[in-house]
Amino acid sequence: MARKKIALVGAGQIGGTMALVLAQKQLGDVVLVDVVEGVPQGKALDIMEGRLPLKTSAVLSGTNNYNDIAGSDVVIVTAGVPRKPGMTRDDLLEVNYGIIEKVGTAIKNTAPNAFVIVVTNPLDAMVYAMQKITGFASAKVVGMAGVLDSSRLACFVAMELGVAAEDVQAVVMGGHGPSMVSLYDFVSVGGIPLPQLMSKEVFDKLSKRTADAGTEIVNLLKTGSAFYSPGVSAVKMAEAYLLDKKSVVTCAAQLAGQYGVKDLYCGVPVVIGEKGVEKILEVKMTEEEKAAFAKSVTEVKVNADWVDNKIKG
Repeated sequence: MARKKIALVGAGQIGGTMALVLAQKQLGDVVLVDVVEGVPQGKALDIMEGRLPLKTSAVLSGTNNYNDIAGSDVVIVTAGVPRKPGMTRDDLLEVNYGIIEKVGTAIKNTAPNAFVIVVTNPLDAMVYAMQKITGFASAKVVGMAGVLDSSRLACFVAMELGVAAEDVQAVVMGGHGPSMVSLYDFVSVGGIPLPQLMSKEVFDKLSKRTADAGTEIVNLLKTGSAFYSPGVSAVKMAEAYLLDKKSVVTCAAQLAGQYGVKDLYCGVPVVIGEKGVEKILEVKMTEEEKAAFAKSVTEVKVNADWVDNKIKG
């Protein structure tokens, strides 16, 4: 059986983290692509030299040529400018759209069967642009945000309750930004519904911290944005596709009428398997959550409209 090929476009902090984790999991061979000469080659070689203690046979390579994406089963795109303190994700719209345009064209021309995971911010607009530029079926183009946001919420709930984060299930929906919606009734701890363990008041504080989590890390790092948690979150999605796991995760998927939304990309629970997004799960929200989700969708639409105008030229 031919080994799978995974292309990581962007060999920065997230790209390097994903390359290491993918090598450890032996999900396939990895090619790191970046415009900066030497960086993807250096990171690939560095991990290659650690394969003995890692106990892996994965082959990694680095390149500055987008054509080397050719034949990839999965392409994860992190290329773009990261946030600096004081910047919102939306501040990156114009500069990162130009990068997505180049990358999307390369994927369309060289890896027409790839499952594409976009991590570049502003997330919902960039994955929307990627799908438009490639023309791929929407089931094969997704955005990594909900896995990360849900993991962040699970982390804060676990810290608050003094339990293992791996025993917390959480769902965070909507756009990947300050308007994201954390669902109180959909959090469970070892199968126990969170409302039995934590007040709504405490949860609302953790929900706010979740929405601001990326900014909190940007302010601490001062020179970039989060990379470990986004990296492992994107790998989880790639793994679900490559191993046909039918994993239930939240990600930015294109809606076709679900939740009353059409054609926009927004964070919702989905099933990911070998066909990509195989199902979008519709959940019942409270009136308060429905209103917050509608507000989030409105904000996502503003950036999507900007992308539409850019594509029309």
